[in-house]
Amino acid sequence: MRSALYVPGNRPDLFAKALTGRCDVVLLDLEDSVPLRDKESARAEVIAWVRSVPAHRSRIWVRVNSGELGNADLAAVAACGPAAVCLAKTESARQVGAAADILDRYESGSHAVRVCPLLETATAIYAAREIAMAPRVLRLQIGEADLCADTGISPGADERELLAVRSQVVLAAAAAGIAAPLAPVRTDFRDLDALRVSTHALRRLGFRGRACVHPAQVPVVNEVFTPSAADLERARALVADFDAAASGVMVDDTGAMVDLAVIRHARRLLEQ
Repeated sequence: MRSALYVPGNRPDLFAKALTGRCDVVLLDLEDSVPLRDKESARAEVIAWVRSVPAHRSRIWVRVNSGELGNADLAAVAACGPAAVCLAKTESARQVGAAADILDRYESGSHAVRVCPLLETATAIYAAREIAMAPRVLRLQIGEADLCADTGISPGADERELLAVRSQVVLAAAAAGIAAPLAPVRTDFRDLDALRVSTHALRRLGFRGRACVHPAQVPVVNEVFTPSAADLERARALVADFDAAASGVMVDDTGAMVDLAVIRHARRLLEQ
């Protein structure tokens, strides 16, 4: 999954439009984009719509609120069966376990709703590995706006101030054996050139997909996280030559040494 497009849960007029667009996942939001007065009506709209598109539930996630409101969201959303729920304000594996218990109790059918914890505080970043190993976790995501407010970080144009945080989350996911994290949103949706530069940097860092706040961001994110035909052909050739050599190490056509670590990277690219 390369791109996840946030859609406000109180804007049902946008749900189908997002689904027919180019994003890999439609991320229906019950949290920050929905005013408190609209929380219950937004939940009802989301549940009704997810139930109406059973063939597309594998492309639908729902971000739920935290606390008691979030528990009510989880119970209601579990019954309609989206592919995953995004847990806002996650700070511990215990919170994820509690959410998993609610999903166990209310989900229907054979489909298991997965969990994407959203890490938005310093406490969450320090607990990233334990959170990644909690029940039902599919992948992690960083909520950097709240994280910066919590820590006082003020990112510059190259966002290097966030490098340590991002690296820690990538390592936590790899150590837990789950999918690579979903990269954070970029709120300035008009500057697509900056988005492309930032997304390339996040891909090099180990992220494999990014959340978007506007449909215009989706094609850029998809492009960055889609391997080129040349990269795929080189990966196929490396794997084939390595398997044929059966020596554990070889030299490629550029004169560079190719060992098992290089082949693991090539296989991962082909799997994606």
